[in-house]
Amino acid sequence: MTPRSTRLRPRGSNGSGWTRRRASWHAAREWDKCFEHLRRGDELVITRLSRPFRSVRHMTELAAQLDERGIDFFVLEKGIDTTRSAGRFLFHVIAAMDERTADLISEGTLEGLESARARGRSGAQPPALTELQVLEVREMYDELDVRGKRRYTLTQIAGTFGVSCKTSYRHLDRDEHRTG
Repeated sequence: MTPRSTRLRPRGSNGSGWTRRRASWHAAREWDKCFEHLRRGDELVITRLSRPFRSVRHMTELAAQLDERGIDFFVLEKGIDTTRSAGRFLFHVIAAMDERTADLISEGTLEGLESARARGRSGAQPPALTELQVLEVREMYDELDVRGKRRYTLTQIAGTFGVSCKTSYRHLDRDEHRTG
């Protein structure tokens, strides 16, 4: 996979004086590929801190690896430039705040699910077919015509009950696993 933005920029073309190759990745799984392409003196520019990192620890480890390899690191959204001490400090503070925000969201989600369970709600959709309808689907599916072929297609069966073919197949598979 190629980076979203990899190019040489002439000095001063964007007012910053950057002259090195710039690469921008936004998926955590792409970091290994990104590191293969980066060399000493390159600049890694990302749009947001939350994109490529899984935790503060992951974020600081990767920032340290970049520093060891002599690769400058910039975050556009927050204006972070890790080539300066103030930028490195800001990077760590914002990383901790981003992780805390993610933790709060996760905790709130878990509390909401627990509260719903306490009220007797599972969060799942009700079944598309009743047990009786599942039996009827099985009977229609197994019914053969005079030539020995299935009398109804799965599309016809699904249409009869107002569900998708996938739902019908899913119930037929469950039924086979129970009896088989």
